Amino acid sequence: MKAMILAAGKGERMRPLTDRLPKALLQVAGKSLIQYQVERLVRAGITDIIVNHALHGDLIEQTLGTGAALGASLRYSREGTEALETGGGILRALPFLGPGPFIVVNADIWTDYPYQKLAGQPQRLAHVVLVDNPPHHPAGDFALTGHGVALSGDRRLTFGGIGAYRPELFDDCLPGTFRLSAVLRIAVSHSLVTGERYEGAWVDVGTPERLLAAEKLVQSRC
Repeated sequence: MKAMILAAGKGERMRPLTDRLPKALLQVAGKSLIQYQVERLVRAGITDIIVNHALHGDLIEQTLGTGAALGASLRYSREGTEALETGGGILRALPFLGPGPFIVVNADIWTDYPYQKLAGQPQRLAHVVLVDNPPHHPAGDFALTGHGVALSGDRRLTFGGIGAYRPELFDDCLPGTFRLSAVLRIAVSHSLVTGERYEGAWVDVGTPERLLAAEKLVQSRC
């Protein structure tokens, strides 16, 4: 099974830290966010990994190279200076990902989610990992109904930036800039998405304050 790490975000809310550095290379406890993701995927037996990038993306390639030092085989989907958003980035990378199911994870999260759990997924078009709503996103994104995902329900949870997808999820998409969440909502409305709630460590590292929170979390686990 192949995986993709979404690393093309500009990190506007992280400025000035991201003025000359992609958000994926910001460090938590002496290691870049994206390195944590590569290492966790490799630990799960997933070594064929595609990384997309945009502004300052050459620094990601310079830092990680072929991925051999981390036990991975990395390839890069280059989007230039203007990122295609999460959905557009995945669509552009589909030729790298091949005809079978694949995993996609955000570079800008820190989590101990065991990626090996996604082996054999998705049973439908997509399988997503949901987490309890963080303070900055109290309304959530989706609800769980058994193993299925719904747009509404008694308790909405937040999409954790982790999922397994079939290429067919993007059959009706046109090349360009669009978000994965928009595609997922359509699939959810047709009962084509399964999901799970993860209660382990997860931090959306979107601001300097949350970067510090991730730092404290990692240090507490050492």
